[in-house]
Amino acid sequence: MIAFYAPMKPPDHPVPSGDRQLAQGILTALSMNSPGLPVKVASQLRCYDGKGDTATQQQIKAKAKAEVDRLLSPAHKWQAWFTYHNYYKAPDLIGRAVCQQLDIPYFIIEASIAKSRSTGAWADFCNCADLATESADCVFYLTEKDRAALAQHQPEHQKLVHLAPFLVQTTINEKPPAPVTGNQLLAVGMHRYGDKFASYKILAEALTYLKTQDWQLSIVGDGPARDDIALLFREFGERVIFLGQLDRTAINDAYQRSSLFVWPGVNEAFGMVYLEAQASGLPVVAQDRSGVREVIASSHSLVPEGDASLLAQRIDLILADSSLYKSMVSDGRHFIRQRHLLDAAANTLSAQLQLALQ
Repeated sequence: MIAFYAPMKPPDHPVPSGDRQLAQGILTALSMNSPGLPVKVASQLRCYDGKGDTATQQQIKAKAKAEVDRLLSPAHKWQAWFTYHNYYKAPDLIGRAVCQQLDIPYFIIEASIAKSRSTGAWADFCNCADLATESADCVFYLTEKDRAALAQHQPEHQKLVHLAPFLVQTTINEKPPAPVTGNQLLAVGMHRYGDKFASYKILAEALTYLKTQDWQLSIVGDGPARDDIALLFREFGERVIFLGQLDRTAINDAYQRSSLFVWPGVNEAFGMVYLEAQASGLPVVAQDRSGVREVIASSHSLVPEGDASLLAQRIDLILADSSLYKSMVSDGRHFIRQRHLLDAAANTLSAQLQLALQ
């Protein structure tokens, strides 16, 4: 039996996000393991503390200890443990202890070492996250930035293996994009303050510089910053449409009805939406940021940070140049097909599991 655990957000959490989507995808990929072992979510305990509250952290640690005791029952028959997303605000407080007691392989997918947080409000959680990462037999990193940081603190016993972010599908739609009336722009992002809000702010500013005449922007997402985000786009009137939170089928339909995907990507670890857009046959425009650039096929998609007018210029260029547009559609689909689908992820995870179980 393979144990799977996501301390930040379990796969069945009601709030959609990239974290939840990737957790669900990892579960699916793990279920395709070549040894044929069943996979089970080991715990639903959220170890997330977003405020840096010592009392909250102590309460979570007490609950985690109880979970460890429960999971050590011989009835579970764990043979390997996979944790997704271990970091100082949501450390894996369970997997390390279970693996040490049972002497089974410990894998972490997406981890961080945050020595800068070793003092302050998250000091205890940071130490727990770092201990978990350092204890793992194998850490799967998603971006080159993560690999470089992990390598600085990599213990001798540990392997670092690249797991490319992936879509939970084995094929992509190879049909030519359906004809779209006008220049339909699309953005997909939760309505949260912080980095998401910053991306929406840049996007709203970029629209003021557009020279393309017949554009319309559809925005998919919802959240606590919804009203303030709507204010950013108020001057554009009916040219900006808020579609709200959509299910997967409706989001895919939105991709199919669009001409171009645009999302600045402020501090995105990578961005699942870029993979979805390219798989749907949409050219992408984003700021050239670490992580983001690793999941985007065409260099024409990327513009330097700091100047919203550059985002607008790139949108205008792609929409006006049909040859460039077609090449970006083709390159994006090929890129996703070769590197970012379920089969590739399943093979990567399964290969390391097999080695560890030998």
